[in-house]
Amino acid sequence: MRNAVAAVALAVVLAGCSSGTQSSAPGSGSSGTTPAGTTAPGSSGTPGSSGANPTAPVQPPVSISEEKPVVPPNVTPVAKDKVDTTSLSDTYRDEAYVFGDGRDLQVFGVGGGCKEARAEVTGQSADVVHVTLVTITKQPPGTMCSQEIRQVPLTVRLDAPLGNRRLVLESREETG
Repeated sequence: MRNAVAAVALAVVLAGCSSGTQSSAPGSGSSGTTPAGTTAPGSSGTPGSSGANPTAPVQPPVSISEEKPVVPPNVTPVAKDKVDTTSLSDTYRDEAYVFGDGRDLQVFGVGGGCKEARAEVTGQSADVVHVTLVTITKQPPGTMCSQEIRQVPLTVRLDAPLGNRRLVLESREETG
């Protein structure tokens, strides 16, 4: 009995030491999305951010509730006339958001079932930024995948703030 009480006391002390004052890097929680550049939960691709790398993208701030975006006050939607989605199917959202110092850009890919999503900055100039939304299909042999499609928030980090540049969103399919 004495050993059981000592073990419980030790567990309480250890639990207390690991809570409260320690902060974690952005995106290290389990909110269902991954830090950007990158990928949907459970997918591979560009690693997420850590507080030590100032060029790494951060966790997407905009979430989708009942198919409508929930936009925090510190996030700015990119004007519709600055977002070119003419090469995207209707499966993709036609919106983008800027946050942080203006270099963090959030877009939405598609994923679900055996599909994972990733965003890549494929070109940047003084006038235009190209971002490719990549959908990767990974179906292990002998398995069935659901055909659900969901919007996946993805974030990329630009070399310079988006500012008045035009944003061109494109898509690509890959097999993983």
